[in-house]
Amino acid sequence: MTLTLGRGPFGPGGGEFSSGPPPENWWYVEDWPRRMRAVLAGRTVLDSRRGKVLYRRGEPPRHWFPLADVHTDLLVPADDGRTGEGPDRWSVVVGDHTAPEAVTGPPGKQSDAPALQDHVTIDFAAMDRWFEEDEPLYAGPRDPYHRVDVRAASHHVLVRHKDIPLAETRRPKLLFETGLPVRYYLPFADVDLGLLERSGTVSECPYKGDGQHWHLVAGGGRIPDAAWSLPHPLPEALPAAEHICFYGEKVHVEVDGERIR
Repeated sequence: MTLTLGRGPFGPGGGEFSSGPPPENWWYVEDWPRRMRAVLAGRTVLDSRRGKVLYRRGEPPRHWFPLADVHTDLLVPADDGRTGEGPDRWSVVVGDHTAPEAVTGPPGKQSDAPALQDHVTIDFAAMDRWFEEDEPLYAGPRDPYHRVDVRAASHHVLVRHKDIPLAETRRPKLLFETGLPVRYYLPFADVDLGLLERSGTVSECPYKGDGQHWHLVAGGGRIPDAAWSLPHPLPEALPAAEHICFYGEKVHVEVDGERIR
């Protein structure tokens, strides 16, 4: 996804540059002017308007913040047996709550991004809540270079498992997401829902929302998490509500007679 993953311009599946492929150690840093706050056990760990975003080839973007914008009284050096090499790590301790090694940095001399000196990065999942300005963040910070577009289409989409038809439609919704293959979402009405069983797997995406997964039970067998739907889509993915998308690597999916994976 985004600039550096999947089919993004600096990802492994990206397009072509006039100067040839970018070097493996490619990186890019830009300012992040939005106010960011991280909260653990009711205490503000970070409050910053001076963040930066680091993009490295093959890695997701990572936000870095001045150490001065972190409540350092909540940080405890992590004893991880290191010998002084690599960046420092701290755990965040608020009363009885501890987020082990949740804070990393500054990058140190091994970093070729000098703009990040005296900055740290915080594990998003280790905090209870994050806010961008005054709005809560879901699943992770949203990358301005990443977008989702859903378009109505008239492709003939056929889904089957072995010889068992699962779905067929000529009114799919095509979801285009930065750096990812096109996803074909099929209306519930055109899917044999009797062959699907709700899964306990619910993925999180800051661009689409929850991904409710479904097991396929057909032909005497069971394929775990063969498809997913968006029960509570975020605004960009709202047109894909009440639709299901199948994993092409788990079942047979054809679009206009051509199999996709």
